[in-house]
Amino acid sequence: MRTIPITPAPAAARSCSDENGAVPRPDLPLVRREFLKGSGILMGTIVAGSVLAALAPSTVWAVELKTLSQAQGATLMSMARVLYPHKKLPDAVYALLAKDLDAKAAADPATAAMLAQGITALDEAGFAQAGADRRLAIVKSMQGQPFFNAVRGQCVTSLYDNDMAFAVFGYPGSSWEKGGYITRGFQDLKWLPAPSAEQSPAPFMG
Repeated sequence: MRTIPITPAPAAARSCSDENGAVPRPDLPLVRREFLKGSGILMGTIVAGSVLAALAPSTVWAVELKTLSQAQGATLMSMARVLYPHKKLPDAVYALLAKDLDAKAAADPATAAMLAQGITALDEAGFAQAGADRRLAIVKSMQGQPFFNAVRGQCVTSLYDNDMAFAVFGYPGSSWEKGGYITRGFQDLKWLPAPSAEQSPAPFMG
């Protein structure tokens, strides 16, 4: 079996088409499964017919963890879905959170210990077996703790600053360096009802 190692794309590869705002095919090269030999490996598939299935070279993805175990990575992914629930985002995107936190754990023993303790607390509270309401209550009970803050803070970057999320949400990429959004998608929002002319007048061009 061949898998996709999901990794955040380089900054230069994250921009979208200047002409039509199309999201480019993410650079997710295929590698053989035997090359993924970390302490934990998260694997899954992308739903056929979805936006990402059309962009990715394979529907099978894998994320290699250096420090965290597969179970720990899966728990972080589940916690992220409680913190930032998006039905449209596949597990492959939430796996980026586990990968990024794993990198921090590998670089700092204190961070590794903090993550391990937090995940253990989730396990002891029965997080993995709990229903949606109970999971939310468990996560809420951790508010203010270093573990909670670390996971929530990393979610902002890991979940939203990548080409996969851009494709799902229809974000066309940065435009500030090209003059901003005035003439580059200022009013092309597709996932909300179109506002009236009074609510959203044409931009002032000077």
